Amino acid sequence: MTEKNTNQCYPNGPGGIGAKKENSSKMKYKVIIPIIIVCTIAVLFSGYRSITKAETVASVNGEKIKKTELYDAMVKANGDQVLESLISEKIVGLEAAKQNIVISDADVQTEIDKYYEYYGGEEGFTLALESNGYTLDRLKKEIANNLKVKKLLGPQISITEDEMKTYFDENKALFAQEKEVKASHILVDSLDTANEVKQKLANGGDFAQLAKDYSTDTGTKDNGGDLGFFKSGTMTEEFDKAAFSLKVGEISDPVKTDYGYHIIKVVETKDAQEANYEQSKAAICDTLLDKKIGEQYSAWMQQLCQQYNVQNYLTVVKNND
Repeated sequence: MTEKNTNQCYPNGPGGIGAKKENSSKMKYKVIIPIIIVCTIAVLFSGYRSITKAETVASVNGEKIKKTELYDAMVKANGDQVLESLISEKIVGLEAAKQNIVISDADVQTEIDKYYEYYGGEEGFTLALESNGYTLDRLKKEIANNLKVKKLLGPQISITEDEMKTYFDENKALFAQEKEVKASHILVDSLDTANEVKQKLANGGDFAQLAKDYSTDTGTKDNGGDLGFFKSGTMTEEFDKAAFSLKVGEISDPVKTDYGYHIIKVVETKDAQEANYEQSKAAICDTLLDKKIGEQYSAWMQQLCQQYNVQNYLTVVKNND
C-alpha cells in the first residue's frame, strides 16, 4: 500500500524554511545558471526605463534609433513572456499576503548562503552572476518569490514514502558523501607578500587576523578567510591539490593560481560515506517537492488568475496593431 504524505517536507512549516538539508546542494544548485539566463530577459525588460532619459538611444552615421523603437522591439520580442512573468509575480505576492505568508531577509539569505557554499564562496558566486549579466538584488527577489510559491503550493502536494525510496534507489550517487575539506585562505597578489604572510604565521601570527590585514578576497577576509567545506574538484586544480594534501591544522606554502597566491589552512575534514536513505530523506523530499511544484505551477497559476482581476493591456495593444 502506498503511504500518504506525512509532511516530511515541512519540518518547520510549509516550505521547510530553516531545515537542514544534507547533500541538497548536489541536486539543486547546479541549475542556478540556467535559471539566471531565463530570468535575465525579465531583468532587461524591467530595467528599460532606466536605460536613458534621452529620446535617442543610439545612432549609426547620424541615423538615430529612437527610444520608442527600442521599446517596440523589446515588446515584440519578449513582451508577452515578460508581462506574464510580472503578472504571476504580482499574483503570488497578493496571495501570500492574503494567507499571511511573509518571506524574511533571513529566509532569502539562507538560500543565498547555499549558493555561496556551492560556488566556493561569495566571490565565486558573484562571478557567476556577473558573467550572466545578473544582479544579486534581482536574484534575491526571484528567491523570495519562489519561496512564496513553495509555501503556497507546497502543502497541496503529496509525496509518498514509496516515491522517496524509488528516487533514492535511482540516484544513490547523489547522496554518497565524498571526502570534504574545510579550509581558510589568505589571497595576495605577489609571491613576496605570500612569503611575508607565511613567515608571520610561522612566528605565531593569527591566521584570521592576517586574513583581514592582507587578503584580497573581499568575500572571505573579514571572516578569517573561511571557505567552508568543499569537495575535490570544486576549486582550481592547484588550490584543490594543495588543500587535499594537508592535514587538519596544517598551513600550506604559497600556492599560485590565476587569482594570485594563496596561503591555505585546513580546519576540518569529512570522510567519504556511502549513501544513507534516512539521512537523505529531507533532501529527497525537498527535491521531489521542487519537481512537482514545477509540474503543477502552470495549472495552479491559471486557477489563481481566475480569482484576481487581471487586465492584460499589452495583448489589447498588439491586437489593435
